[in-house]
Amino acid sequence: MESLDPRVRLAWVVGSLVPAAVLAVVGVAAARFGAPVSEAAAVALAGVVVVLGVVAAVFRYRIWRFEVREDSLYLVRGVFTRIDTSVPYVRVQHVDTRRGPVERALGLASVVVYTAGSRGADITIPGLTPDRAGRLREQLRDLATESEFDAV
Repeated sequence: MESLDPRVRLAWVVGSLVPAAVLAVVGVAAARFGAPVSEAAAVALAGVVVVLGVVAAVFRYRIWRFEVREDSLYLVRGVFTRIDTSVPYVRVQHVDTRRGPVERALGLASVVVYTAGSRGADITIPGLTPDRAGRLREQLRDLATESEFDAV
C-alpha cells in the first residue's frame, strides 16, 4: 500500500492553527470585555488545540494508506474510527486534482474521486506530489473508462 508524502503532516498541522487562532482571539476578546475567563487561559486552550492537532496529524499520517487495485481503489484512514474503503472503478464518475494554498506552498496536491451514489460520495487522497497526483488521476480515469466498457 502507498503512503502519503510526509509534508502532509505540516498541512494538517496548519489546518489546526486556524481554529486555535480563532479560539485565542475570541477568548482574549471575551476576557477584555469582562467575561469570567483570563487571557492566559484562552491562549493556553488555543495551545492545547495546536498540540492536539500535531498529535492527530502524526497519527493520521501513520494510518493513511491507499492502493490502486485491479478492480478498485482501496483506502485505509481514520485515527479514532478506522475507515476501510473500496471504490469499484465502475462507480467512478470523474477524477480531479486539487491544490489549495497550503498544499501549493508545501508542494502538495490532492486527488478527488467522485463516485456514483449518495451525496458526499467523493473520496479525497491528500498529500501527494503534484506529479504523483496527476499520474494517479490519469490512472484512475483510465481504469474507470476500462471498467465502464467491461460492464457493458
